[in-house]
Amino acid sequence: MGWFNFNKGEKPKHKNSKVNWVELTTPEQLNKIVEESKTKPVLIYKHSTRCSVSIMAKSHLDTSWDLPSEQLKCYYLDLLKHRDVSNQIAEMFGVIHQSPQVLIIKNGKCIYNASHDSIHSRTIAKQIKE
Repeated sequence: MGWFNFNKGEKPKHKNSKVNWVELTTPEQLNKIVEESKTKPVLIYKHSTRCSVSIMAKSHLDTSWDLPSEQLKCYYLDLLKHRDVSNQIAEMFGVIHQSPQVLIIKNGKCIYNASHDSIHSRTIAKQIKE
């Protein structure tokens, strides 16, 4: 099974994760994310399961996370399985595709994105408080 054990529609579970991940698998979910972002910020984490940098960034988020789920909803996108969704994210939010990458969506717009070694839970926390 690898690092993640979850069924479609369930939250991905990592044995040490402090993040309440929701699996992002369809372009239709992006419309839901836009609507959700009008009441609280939404994070999208784009992950490549074959990339060591992506694995390290995800591990960092999973272990250093200290934001309550009431403050931020978190979506996890497996890029290898759902490249079409990643392409739509780039188009919809006007960001260049990178992996790993985090985006924060607030009021329907991407207010922050970071990739590679710039992905830090404390920076994400600062962004949602502004």
